[in-house]
Amino acid sequence: MEMHEIRYFLAACETLNFHRAADLAHVTQPALTRAIQKLEGDLGGLLFRREHNHVQLTDFGRLMRTHLEEVYRRSELARETARSFLRLEDAPLTLGVMCTIGPLRFIGFLNAFRERYPGIGVTMMEGVPSTLTQLLLDGKLDIALMAQPQTFDERLTSEPIYRERFGLAFASGHPYASRNTLQLSDVEGEPYLSRINCEYRGFISELCTQRGIEISVAYRSEREDWIMAMVAAGMGICFAPEFSVTLPGVMHRPVGDPEIVREVSLVSVAGRTLSPAIAGFAETVRSYNWGA
Repeated sequence: MEMHEIRYFLAACETLNFHRAADLAHVTQPALTRAIQKLEGDLGGLLFRREHNHVQLTDFGRLMRTHLEEVYRRSELARETARSFLRLEDAPLTLGVMCTIGPLRFIGFLNAFRERYPGIGVTMMEGVPSTLTQLLLDGKLDIALMAQPQTFDERLTSEPIYRERFGLAFASGHPYASRNTLQLSDVEGEPYLSRINCEYRGFISELCTQRGIEISVAYRSEREDWIMAMVAAGMGICFAPEFSVTLPGVMHRPVGDPEIVREVSLVSVAGRTLSPAIAGFAETVRSYNWGA
């Protein structure tokens, strides 16, 4: 059973005349007749009673008409859905975003992406790199933006997008505001606010341990907004990427000796075919001016 056979059958149902049905279907009458005969053979029964130039649906034909109309309707719906998807008019995309990426910087990119592809509906899922990695491998994410000090899972492919320096975030009016660059040791003696979800937390802690630098943790939180609010209130300082510090009243100075830099990458599953929506997203990420 082929879709054009169903279309010819439905045209004949509508006209009850093979000649007019052929005109309606834009085929010759012999071609329409052969297609309906083949459909009858596939279904195992006569669909029409033929009387000279006049035809009538058989009881079997009336029964099949209801089912075949539904088959044709669903086929057309699938075809239109596919066309819309490939034209990126109604295409879904599930994006993983590392929870420590600065929102204002990322929102600027999302606005640019929306202007370019208004038909792509983006669902964003936030998480730490280990969570995003598993979601990618499980097929629950299409693509992700994330960073980590170690190499990514070998089952993933990554493409560097932008780099940002780590530094210390502190309240306006703090003595560190008069300096252009800070040292790792400047964390010592200050009440420290620990960002639990920071992907470089263990890396920075190990650096401090190696250099004999003690961190006095006053508060810990998974919430980036809470930590930054406490920094603004003068309750302590924290290590943070430069583009994540956007709250009024919070300042940031990069740390040198050693310089700590994270590389945010576009990450997807190696070998997995990208849909047009994902490919469009990836291309926009590459061309966006992340340094603006």
